[in-house]
Amino acid sequence: MEVYLDNSATTKPYASVRDKMVQALDEDYGNPSSMHRLGVNAEQLIREATSIIARALKVEPKEIIYTSGGTEANNLALIGTALANRRRGSHIITTRIEHPSVHQPLVHLGENGFNVDFAPVDKTGRLIKESLYGLVNDNTLMVSIMYVNNEIGSVQEIEELAAELKRIKKDIIIHVDAVQAFGKYRIYPKRQNIDLLTFSGHKIHGPKGVGVLYVSEGIRINPVVFGGGHQRNLRSGTENVPGIAGIGQAVKEIYQDFDNKIARMYELKQYFIRQLACLEDVSIIGIPNECSNEFEMEHLKKTAPHIINACFEGVRSEVLLHALEDKGIYVSSGSACSSHHPTPSVTLSAIGLPKQLLDSTIRFSMSEMTTLEEIDYTLENIRQLLPMLRRYTRR
Repeated sequence: MEVYLDNSATTKPYASVRDKMVQALDEDYGNPSSMHRLGVNAEQLIREATSIIARALKVEPKEIIYTSGGTEANNLALIGTALANRRRGSHIITTRIEHPSVHQPLVHLGENGFNVDFAPVDKTGRLIKESLYGLVNDNTLMVSIMYVNNEIGSVQEIEELAAELKRIKKDIIIHVDAVQAFGKYRIYPKRQNIDLLTFSGHKIHGPKGVGVLYVSEGIRINPVVFGGGHQRNLRSGTENVPGIAGIGQAVKEIYQDFDNKIARMYELKQYFIRQLACLEDVSIIGIPNECSNEFEMEHLKKTAPHIINACFEGVRSEVLLHALEDKGIYVSSGSACSSHHPTPSVTLSAIGLPKQLLDSTIRFSMSEMTTLEEIDYTLENIRQLLPMLRRYTRR
């Protein structure tokens, strides 16, 4: 059996996404800037996708910008907005558990005259609200907060946080990295006081190589890619028509029968972690403090439906990962975007996980395609592997 539990890294595209992309490649292959029929047809695919995405977010189509993925979208949102609004302020706030595509652009801005502060989180990965609010000052331009953490599945109360931040400073700009949240939550930027929002196609059963940046009308942002002035001069370059058509189709499909999909993922998550927690020296990371050993659903729903991070004491992450791979089970030992740089996880360090456990965690991430049979097969193999791997480690 093959079991894919690395959906936070990437997802399998829907068949309908593949078909839409094939249409764009085989039939509507013109340049969307061309004035002839093939160009018009390609442009129409972009318009259709934009309309789908705008309706899902309840925003205007002109507020949607396409990029090469979540990383570029975050870079454009942060660097472009900071440079365009420098006279308004040079202070930026973020959290200690952000994705590298947020953290690194802010480090870059910090090296170029901006002042960046990092708000702390508790041991479950949730922001310590008063510490966040206390960082705001008259020079604060922007706050960037990840909606769902990609490693441990902690969820921030974005609407409440954004409302309070704007109460403290009315013109503060709120950026939200929603790469792990879009398709798992209904997100409405205007209602939630979000000025900039990013998500990526390949996390929602769409294609790799395409992302979306929502820019609220009235937010000034400078381009970071220059050329032909495509997409209202914000992102030059011929649009990736197959990718855009694909992400539009993915957005359309992922929100169909949405409540049932999410409820089923939570049920699988609850079942999985209850079984894991029964194993010797295995603990679940990022679960709310008020959650008992029964992992009640009301408390689990304060975490993302698809991400489970477990610590297997006495076993190195990489060893367990490859042992599971040999059984046809695919998991992750952390963020896929930083897996080639084997340094301790920023997120796990920020929540205070003891150093001796930092290299003993595995991330399991599900999708709507995950089955109970796959979860049972994974549990069966973990139960068999752990005693053997621990004996090997102790030698």
